[in-house]
Amino acid sequence: MTTPDPDGLLAEQLLRLTRRVHRIQKRHLEQRELGITPAQSRLLRTLAHWGSPPRMADLAERLEVVPRAVTTLVDALEAGGKVRRVPDPANRRVIRIELTDDGRGALRELRAARRSAAEEILAPLTEDQREALGGLLDTLIDGTPVRSC
Repeated sequence: MTTPDPDGLLAEQLLRLTRRVHRIQKRHLEQRELGITPAQSRLLRTLAHWGSPPRMADLAERLEVVPRAVTTLVDALEAGGKVRRVPDPANRRVIRIELTDDGRGALRELRAARRSAAEEILAPLTEDQREALGGLLDTLIDGTPVRSC
């Protein structure tokens, strides 16, 4: 007789939840007809956190992808008017990437899509359950202590 593996069950539940979150977020993005892929969305969100336009290499490092992947994402976003390449004022050989006004608008739409997806996912939980889940997720993500309920 085999003993149940509680960690294996938790791992499977986390994987199933992750797939569900991705499916729901993708649906909410598609409903807004932004024409932005999840990878492009991630790049836009990352770009928005910089105080000044980053280099492509900075984006690749932050996204933990190869520089070529960033080039492909930036090419598509630039073609859609969401970002633009700008020369570095201190070194004309360096190109930086900045959000356009259209890119900032797309970010607002992306945030709204993510919020509505989160609302859909969290709908079955009570406020206390959401707070407990938030504390547990903090612990799993950053190793921070669980908030008391």
